[in-house]
Amino acid sequence: MSALFRPLKIRGLELANRIVMAPMTRNFSPEGVPGTDVAEYYRKRAAGETGLIVTEGTGVDRPEARNHPGIPKFAGEKPLAGWDKVVEVVHGAGGKIAPQLWHTGLVGPQSPDAPRPGEPEGPSGLDGKGGELGRAMSEEDIADTFAAFARAAADAARLGFDAIELHGAHGYLIDQFFWGEMNRRDDRWGGATLPERSRFAAELIRQVRAAMPESMPLILRVSQWKQQDYAVKLAETPAEMTAWLAPFVDAGVDVLHCSQRRFWEPEFPELDGEQGLNFAGWAKKLTGAATISVGSVSLDGDFFGAFAGQGSRTADLGELERRMGAEEFDMIAVGRALIANPDWARLVREGHQHELRGFDAAMLGELA
Repeated sequence: MSALFRPLKIRGLELANRIVMAPMTRNFSPEGVPGTDVAEYYRKRAAGETGLIVTEGTGVDRPEARNHPGIPKFAGEKPLAGWDKVVEVVHGAGGKIAPQLWHTGLVGPQSPDAPRPGEPEGPSGLDGKGGELGRAMSEEDIADTFAAFARAAADAARLGFDAIELHGAHGYLIDQFFWGEMNRRDDRWGGATLPERSRFAAELIRQVRAAMPESMPLILRVSQWKQQDYAVKLAETPAEMTAWLAPFVDAGVDVLHCSQRRFWEPEFPELDGEQGLNFAGWAKKLTGAATISVGSVSLDGDFFGAFAGQGSRTADLGELERRMGAEEFDMIAVGRALIANPDWARLVREGHQHELRGFDAAMLGELA
C-alpha cells in the first residue's frame, strides 16, 4: 500500500501519509463542550498514525447552527477550551488535525427526544421535499453567518489547528444554497443556475480565507447527493462541475473533500467507463485542486446501512491502491473503519489488514 503512505505538503501543512479521518457526528459533547473523552477519541486515531484528522462537524456561532445538543460548538469559552485540549493531545501523539466548521441550516432535529429549541434558518424556508421549514435568512443573517465562520477560522488558527474544513455537503446550510429545491431566493444569493446559487459559498470562503494564516490549508467538503434526496446530482456534466467548483478554488480553497457513498463508483461512467474517475478524480482534473475521496473504505457496505443499524465486513483495499497509485485523487478519508479500528493506518502500513475489524452499528453508541 505504498501509495497511501507517501508524504504530502499543502501550503505549510506536511502530512506523513494520505490517510484522513473523515468527519463523523458523534453527539458526545454535552451542551456543545468537547470533554476529555472526545480528546481521547481523537488522540487514539492520531496515535494510530492517521495522517490528518478532520473533526466531527462543529457548530459556528449562530442560533440553531446545530441540530442536536450533543454536537460540539466552535464558539464560546468552554467549547474552545475543550478544543484546545483536543489539539494538545493530538499533537502530543504526533497527529495533525482540522476542525470541520458547520451550520446545519434547514434540517429537522436528529432525534425527537432532542427537538430544536428555536427556528432554524436557511436559504428560503424550504425543506427540499416540497414543504416549508424554518425561515429564510435576511441579508443581516447572511452577513452574521459569514462573520461567524470567519471568527471560528481565526479561533482555530489561534488554538493551533493545522487546517480548516468547511462543511458544504450533505444538504446542510452551505449545500442548501447550491440546491434549487431549497434555494428559491431572488436576490444575489439565489438564481436559476448552480453558479449563481454558489455565490453564497464563494463569499463565505473568501471571508474565511482572509481570517486564516497564509500557511494554513482550507478544505471544502462537497457532495452531489443530499440527505433530503439521495439521487440528486448538482453537476450532470464535467462542464457543470467546473462551473460549480472552480470558483471555490479561486476564492481560496486548497482541497476539495468530495463525498460519495462508495469511492470506487465512477462519476461520469458514460464518458470514461465503469472504471472511470470518481467524484474526487474529476474534481481534481477539472479544478487542479488537491482532492480527498471517501466512501466505504475497506468495508463492504455504505454508511446509509449504518444509519439503519447494519454492520459491514472488511473489504479488500486493492481498488483503493489502484486509484491512489494512478494519482486519481490525493488523499482518502476513512470513516466507520476508523471507528472500529483506531490504528487502521498503522495496521495497513504494516501489512496487517487481516487484523482489521468490521464495523458494527453498535459502535456508534460509545466513544472508544
